[in-house]
Amino acid sequence: MTMQIADSVSLPAPDAKARAHAAAARDSLRTEPRAVRITIIALAMTFLTVFVVLPLVVVFAQALSKGGIAYLTALAEPEALAAIRLTLLVAAISVGLNLVFGLVAAWAIAKFDFKGKTFLITLIDLPFSVSPVISGLVFVLLFGAQGYFGSWLREHDIQILFAVPGIALATTFVTFPFVARALIPLMQEQGTQEEEAAISLGASGLQTFFRVTLPNIKWGVLYGVLLCNARAMGEFGAVSVVSGHIRGETNTMPLLVEILYNEYQFVAAFAIASLLAMLALITLIAKAVLERHLNEGHEPRDH
Repeated sequence: MTMQIADSVSLPAPDAKARAHAAAARDSLRTEPRAVRITIIALAMTFLTVFVVLPLVVVFAQALSKGGIAYLTALAEPEALAAIRLTLLVAAISVGLNLVFGLVAAWAIAKFDFKGKTFLITLIDLPFSVSPVISGLVFVLLFGAQGYFGSWLREHDIQILFAVPGIALATTFVTFPFVARALIPLMQEQGTQEEEAAISLGASGLQTFFRVTLPNIKWGVLYGVLLCNARAMGEFGAVSVVSGHIRGETNTMPLLVEILYNEYQFVAAFAIASLLAMLALITLIAKAVLERHLNEGHEPRDH
């Protein structure tokens, strides 16, 4: 009878004590005086309002200052439409290239040990430490008329600078860390056990990648692509150097905003800027959703 009673009593889970300690630690973080918490929250909200919310409000207010018809007319101008098309084209090219590079680089760094691994990671972070203007100047030195490949390009009638290829190259350079940096820690955390199991069962390398690895990192891929696309559409410094500012041909949306503003076409300038602002808002919302999915994927499972 005693053994039956003992067997019927449910013992606490092994990690119950750990969860209790974690809950106590979280509660201890909330022991600051109420006035201190209110002050910190008020400072954070004030900072966000002044530096984030108000600029967005001003952009949309100026864009619509002369009514919706003027706003739509500004967006329908041939020069504006050309800038929008060019921005979308360059973003598609750079995001596509960076997606391939990011997957390959993350796979190599997370799944293999090789000489030069640290150097490769350093190179991936290079665009974060180099000014976009400097990176644009590098392409001028390489592909300009007096550049290293300038004479060869002229002989073969190939136009890199002041054309779409140069803009795409500059944008790809400044954005290529985003996909790789989003995937490397995720793939390192997942390890190689599932891939090894798939290969041991006879799966090929491509089958393992598409059926095992890619489904596990899909949210990380979308997260990196999202950040890469946002940076590509908003890039100014490097594109400004290599574009040549040819109106209707090599001006992206950020470049056109500057030109229109300098020409006192404020409604048109803020109309284009509002599209970039809407992109930023959409990016923030999508980023929050993807981060939630990533966090859910990292939560420990109860066995």
